[in-house]
Amino acid sequence: MKILVTGGAGYIGSITVERLIQAGDSVVVFDNLYQGHRDAVHPDAVLIEGDLADKAAIEAVIREHKPDGVMHFASYTLVGESVEKPFLYLRDNLVNGSNLIESAVKHGVQGFILSSTANLFDDPERMPIAEDERIVPGSPYGESKFLLERVLHWMDRLYGMRYCCLRYFNACGATEERGEHHDPETHLIPLVLEVALGQREKITIFGDDYKTPDGTCVRDYIHVVDLAEAHILAMRTLLAGGHSRKYNLGNGRGFSVKEVIDTARAVTGHPIPAVVGPRRAGDPDILIASSETINHDLGWTPQYPGLRQIIEMAWEWHQKHPHGYEK
Repeated sequence: MKILVTGGAGYIGSITVERLIQAGDSVVVFDNLYQGHRDAVHPDAVLIEGDLADKAAIEAVIREHKPDGVMHFASYTLVGESVEKPFLYLRDNLVNGSNLIESAVKHGVQGFILSSTANLFDDPERMPIAEDERIVPGSPYGESKFLLERVLHWMDRLYGMRYCCLRYFNACGATEERGEHHDPETHLIPLVLEVALGQREKITIFGDDYKTPDGTCVRDYIHVVDLAEAHILAMRTLLAGGHSRKYNLGNGRGFSVKEVIDTARAVTGHPIPAVVGPRRAGDPDILIASSETINHDLGWTPQYPGLRQIIEMAWEWHQKHPHGYEK
């Protein structure tokens, strides 16, 4: 396959690029390096620095490189920020994504994968969350992904461009070469590992009175390599003539905040001080996605479902790269 990966210098995107290249595929990365890192891009990929807000730039890339498929990771992704700056998400995520989709349709791209979100399901009626759960986006971020899912629906219906929307919660873990480096960092596992590295004094637990076994929120943590493989498998299916689809991706079980901290203590040998702070607004007790449908349709199942293995792989990368991709 020849694949255009937007956001291919970011966390999930760069590891998907790595796995594509390891599988013998050809990759073009389009990234503005806002949250991505040049050093995260596999050396065998073509890196084009550009912004999806520039219609001419993405048009030129697709016209020149003629990809078989597009994987779209490039996005503003912070739920909290989306509440504070809604138009950064409701306008920019939608317009930038639409620029990409329009160009893909114009040039006959055969398959399109959208990195969507399980934040589409703010208040699910059933757990684990299945694809037919009612969609009630939990933030402007979730809304922006839902709007792009609807754009793709119409592009398939009107022009026959097949697509797959993959919805998931917390990507985590690392490969030997690539890991998680955000600024600011907001994800629990890298924050906990920053404490173990001596870069942070403690970790704050936002509430310990939830309706869960240990009182802390339970979340679905899924290894980034498993996510990458789901994107690749979905793309191969589309390019082989598969129909458009939407899948929720889950680990199979959830882990509480305290479980993450305790496992990190065991892996790192560091005490990792933790303090309990007030709840954050809008945090549900439990969020777990079901991956039964993609398992049934495509045979995808997580290869790294264990929390200890996820944290061990992340810890190995963070020890080698204590400041991420910064020199």
